[in-house]
Amino acid sequence: MNETIICAVGNVATQPVYRELATGPSARFRLAVTARYLDRGKNEWTDGHTNFFTVWANRQLATNAAGSLNVGDPVVVQGRLKVRSDVREGQSWTSADIDAVAIGHDLARGTSAFRRTPRPESAAAAAPARPEPDWETPPADTDSQQAPEPAAVT
Repeated sequence: MNETIICAVGNVATQPVYRELATGPSARFRLAVTARYLDRGKNEWTDGHTNFFTVWANRQLATNAAGSLNVGDPVVVQGRLKVRSDVREGQSWTSADIDAVAIGHDLARGTSAFRRTPRPESAAAAAPARPEPDWETPPADTDSQQAPEPAAVT
């Protein structure tokens, strides 16, 4: 299936709303994306039209977004664009939503401190721990003849 994947750079316009649903965590917020252009007559940057998107995040992305984002934060959002048209109370409405795959602070406009979220204990128990291979070379035994090196290590 063909989907429209976009990357939008803008500011968080509303505080993220977090909900626990039967299908898992969900969060949504509004993203304001304002075009800027250089007005050569005035020789200054001018704000253009502002587009608003509703950004939807699910599962762990929803939990992390709700705990990390605040109104006014500069962010980069990547996800699937969904444009919907609807008629409400006799008026035609069009909305643009982004089903987010990734959300992050825009580091071109500030700094951010990353903290990895702890993994749930059940996920760690489900995957058996694999021992780290012993990469150390054993010391050469001077009393016996040294064995030839293997052709390939598997």
